[in-house]
Amino acid sequence: MKNGFVLMLLAMQLISCNSKVKQEENKIIALDSLNAKIDEKLKENVLIYEGMLPCADCSGIQTVLKIDSGNGTMEGQKFEISSIYKGKSSEKEFIEKGNFNTERGLENDQNGTIFILNWDKPVEKQIYYGYLSSDTTKIYMLDRDKKIIKSELNYSLTLKK
Repeated sequence: MKNGFVLMLLAMQLISCNSKVKQEENKIIALDSLNAKIDEKLKENVLIYEGMLPCADCSGIQTVLKIDSGNGTMEGQKFEISSIYKGKSSEKEFIEKGNFNTERGLENDQNGTIFILNWDKPVEKQIYYGYLSSDTTKIYMLDRDKKIIKSELNYSLTLKK
């Protein structure tokens, strides 16, 4: 009788442990699912533009510009721009990260958008890109006066995501 009681207690404990393990597994699956949803939402706020910009002493600058709107606050708006100078003996990647801000109006387009990269740094460190409201899939590198660079060369990047 004593052995039967001990076996029954062990069985109940084992079932209880299995139940707790199953609950923990379910929590992990739910947490993984939630994290995947959060990652997807974060990706929705990121624009990625790519292209080859002109270079004076190389065959072109392979450029990727990531614009992350974050949570919509100025503190949450981040950018990353990576550049690879093609045709150089060592095609090293240069990455710059920082904050950005936006302005409305690009040239004659009141609904165009200008991105001011490094807006919180001195003017000489700021970089300007912008797109026209009629075509948000193409972003132009802008000059110091925040105007589209007029040239035979291509100073634009194309939206990839």
